[in-house]
Amino acid sequence: MNLATNQSQRVFTLPVPGGSMMNSRGITTNDAAIGSGMTFLIGELEKRDPRLLEPLQSVTWTRDIVAKTGGGWVDFTSNTFVDYATTGGNESGIIGGETNDIPIMQADVSKDVYKVFSFANILKVPFVDQAKLQNIGRSLDDILDKGIRLNYNKSIDNLVYTGLPSMGVYGLVNNPNVVTSAAPNGASGKADWSSKTPDEILDDINTLIVETWTASEYDLTGMANHILVPPQQYAYLVGRKVSEAGNISILKYLEENNIARNQGVELVIVPSRWCTAAGTGSKDRMVAYVNEEDRINFDLPVPLIRVMTQPQVTEMAYLTAYAAQLGQVKVLYNSCIRYMDGI
Repeated sequence: MNLATNQSQRVFTLPVPGGSMMNSRGITTNDAAIGSGMTFLIGELEKRDPRLLEPLQSVTWTRDIVAKTGGGWVDFTSNTFVDYATTGGNESGIIGGETNDIPIMQADVSKDVYKVFSFANILKVPFVDQAKLQNIGRSLDDILDKGIRLNYNKSIDNLVYTGLPSMGVYGLVNNPNVVTSAAPNGASGKADWSSKTPDEILDDINTLIVETWTASEYDLTGMANHILVPPQQYAYLVGRKVSEAGNISILKYLEENNIARNQGVELVIVPSRWCTAAGTGSKDRMVAYVNEEDRINFDLPVPLIRVMTQPQVTEMAYLTAYAAQLGQVKVLYNSCIRYMDGI
């Protein structure tokens, strides 16, 4: 016999067939009722994880492009370019003792202007909710602050890779001014990498690298050193050996045998979800470019800051404004970037 005691009286409970319990009042309760009545005990015996688990996220812009920070609040950013040329028929500049055809150097200076966008979020902390969370050792202000910073980085990620096409602003993977080619078919008759041999995949990569090198007048600083591929293709390169007799992955083989490495340029091949279906006809796209500040970059004139805080008495809350300014991706030299679709 079990003895249960409350504040006012003693109540005796007896087990009855069917898993129920009958008390001294003749009231029968089932297992579910007993379980709900013991909820307090579950809470007492609970092992609580103090961590606050945040949403899964992927932000890669810091890996794939150089950000130029500073400059203050502006409407536009700009870059100045210069082209050189000589006048006259003697373009080589070689003269004799009585030569009167001496070339004259001229410079053509031009400027490109790029858009800047303002970013803003409001952090609202209700007084009552903040007071409640403080009882369990959490800060609503900190939680919402992390959310705003995540939103900020997500906005930069979107701007860097795809831009805002509706406003004529494009990113790394969808710039209409970049020369685009279709991946050639391999011996299997298909263009996708899962149907190609390691050598055929290496040919595709070398093709884009050589195109950037050639378009840059064979200046090695214009040779592509950074390649983005869709995650599925990247996983294939990592998970397949170069041959049945080989002991290295296709990815390792590509990194060690490409034309860039042969010329002393360290090539980086990384996965990017933004390349999936980014090509013509929603085909997967490979992007090869020079990941250097003087070739491709974007501006952060004002990094994310708290600009003002005020109490809202009618809502019993504190409102804090966050703001920043984000520039667009600047492809300073179109010769330094190429696309290949259908990989």
